[in-house]
Amino acid sequence: MKLDLSALPDNVDAFQSLVRDLAVELNAERLRTEQLQARLVKLQRMQFGRSSEKIATEIAQIELALDDLHEAGGARAQARPAAVNAVVDKPIRRPLPDHLPREEVVHACADACPKCGGALRRLGEDVTELLEYIPASFKVIRHVRPKFSCRSCESITQAPVPSFPIERGRPGAGLLAHVLIAKYADHLPLYRQTEIYTREGVDLERSTLADWIGRSAALLQPLTEALRKDVMASDVLHGDDTPVPVLAPGLGKTKTGRLWAYVRDERPHAGERAPAAAFFYSPDRKGVRPSEHLNSFKGTLHADGYAGFNAIFERGNVIEAACWAHVRRKFFDVHAANGSPIAQEALQHIAALYHVETAARGRPPDERRRLREQQSKPLLDEFHAWLTATKPKLSPNSELAAAIRYALGRWTALARYIADGRLEIDNNAAERAIRPLALGRKNYLFAGSDAGGERAAAIYSLIATAKLNGLDPEAYLRDVLGRIADHPINKIRDLLPWNWASKARPIDQAA
Repeated sequence: MKLDLSALPDNVDAFQSLVRDLAVELNAERLRTEQLQARLVKLQRMQFGRSSEKIATEIAQIELALDDLHEAGGARAQARPAAVNAVVDKPIRRPLPDHLPREEVVHACADACPKCGGALRRLGEDVTELLEYIPASFKVIRHVRPKFSCRSCESITQAPVPSFPIERGRPGAGLLAHVLIAKYADHLPLYRQTEIYTREGVDLERSTLADWIGRSAALLQPLTEALRKDVMASDVLHGDDTPVPVLAPGLGKTKTGRLWAYVRDERPHAGERAPAAAFFYSPDRKGVRPSEHLNSFKGTLHADGYAGFNAIFERGNVIEAACWAHVRRKFFDVHAANGSPIAQEALQHIAALYHVETAARGRPPDERRRLREQQSKPLLDEFHAWLTATKPKLSPNSELAAAIRYALGRWTALARYIADGRLEIDNNAAERAIRPLALGRKNYLFAGSDAGGERAAAIYSLIATAKLNGLDPEAYLRDVLGRIADHPINKIRDLLPWNWASKARPIDQAA
């Protein structure tokens, strides 16, 4: 409804009728918003690890539609009189965060009563808080070291040069951390960062920023190695990989490298170890690569069925736990393609298994094991019998038969989580860790070299682990870069995110 603000009715009944009509329109808009949000939540629940292209597209479309609804509603509200908004639009606002600094602007009245000129006395005050943004800014810190000479012996005394992250370099720890986070967490390639800094009046060449990244990665190398060593000392890991285009030297073309993620996350079974992620880069996807990464690992590895992991499982000290999300995805793709009732029935079996996991999440391992043996094992036995009976009825060349063969061929590894409460039903912890790399891969276009891929893996390890521990990764890297040059190498573990976290302010995990 478009309001003509110059022709609002003077009659009370007419004005009330106008407000009622406007309220009906707003309620319809809210209903449409709720419907879209419900559809969005449903689609997000359907995502197990990597989403299919169709689901991802629909999610993006719904998010855009919701944005458009909110933008249009805001524009209409801005055009309405405040009195009308007070009646028809009463948004629920969360309080502004307490940790943010407050700046007070006092709006004083006249010194005397505007009606009679009498003296005023204070009755109290009304406070309205606005959330404001102060653009990021650069500053120059001047480290001044006065010189003194002794009047008796003429010797010169001066404070020593403080330790800087980059020897004889000009960037502070905060700037280095910001450049790293902008590239690896916010997915801004260096040329875009250069453009942003130029708008702020600071000319920083891409080559300069690249040099700083290389030096920072070298400075952080002992910490990265300590992190990887700690991750490999775990009992249970989630492993996955993703492709990354790499510029082939001298050819002007790209080749395909890989980034591998190994994640420890004991939170679902109330474990004591802090969550952590270790990334590795390799120029190819040969099976020898994960064998090299996991050379010292002994325990259970959640994996997606990649044949390159087989050599690790064959050596005997690493046990495979397969991923039910991958099984589900194969049946889902068939159902999405042709609406197969057999695929739908398979999805219902798998949904029942996940329903048990909802109750098991956060419980100690023994409780999870007992719950799964009581509730999940009968469901697994029933599903296995159904798959075995259904397989002969299908064409062996069909996608549905392939999905069943995939499940039956990995059944022992798929059922392994039942008897071990430390294990998960799927490998989604690793897939969540590598999901941000897809956006980074799109924005970077490619890594400059194999060495650049290795640097990216090292920085990703620190950033991802900081996030898993509820930290602001930029604040973490700023502090670490400011102290690591002088930090004793035998105490490098003190700088690991979960040890550093005790003196930092945790942030929302979902941020």
